[in-house]
Amino acid sequence: MQHVPFSALATVYDAIMADIEYDDWADFVLNYARDQQVPVTRVLDLACGTGAMTAEFDRRGLNVTGLDGSAEMLAVARARLPQLGFVQADLRDFELGMRFDLITCVFDSLNNLTEPADLGRALARMRAHLKPGGLLAFDVNTRLGVRELWDGEAIEGVAPLAEGREVHYHWSHHYDAASELGTVQAFCRVVDDSGEAQEFVELHTERGYDPSDLAPLLEAAGFASWEALEYPDYAEPWPETPRIWVFARAEPS
Repeated sequence: MQHVPFSALATVYDAIMADIEYDDWADFVLNYARDQQVPVTRVLDLACGTGAMTAEFDRRGLNVTGLDGSAEMLAVARARLPQLGFVQADLRDFELGMRFDLITCVFDSLNNLTEPADLGRALARMRAHLKPGGLLAFDVNTRLGVRELWDGEAIEGVAPLAEGREVHYHWSHHYDAASELGTVQAFCRVVDDSGEAQEFVELHTERGYDPSDLAPLLEAAGFASWEALEYPDYAEPWPETPRIWVFARAEPS
């Protein structure tokens, strides 16, 4: 059965993504903020999903709020981090009535905004929620990264779940050159200890963004400065870099 993106997937997402280095990503962002002399106390984690990155900021003693568009993903996040505040909202038009020292949006979440105009709207909302001199940090797959997502165009495996269950997953990737969009068909089969299984499919579509695509959108959103870097060494990206990190600053007061 096909589901909307990031709905049924919420129940198995953390199991499949167990090896993702959220802790290192948090250090990568916070070390950059420190080196740029951006004091960070209040953080907004956008497209927070099940709260894995949000948890890393909370673990470091920061005041963090998570925001996501998926009710199902947020249900997992709230169960994981009941002490934190989570908001369900659209990246393109959210309004929280407060400003933050640091805003993050990780794991190529912004690539899901496949219309550049929608990405521009989201960046403008992020800029509106930054304190003077505040920092936005996000990663995106480049055009090459979306075009050549995985070797062999598929990944698959088995991951353990609670109560003796496991999830068998096969995710395949297709790139459409005419539209310049990449689509992942995420097939999951959840099997319990009796052998009974439930299956679902989600389709996730992304557009790649190069630094040259992002620059006019960041300028129009009102950011004072920005740079694109590679993880984990903060190096300048090459044309063949499949994923970049962007750090954008609001104008100081």
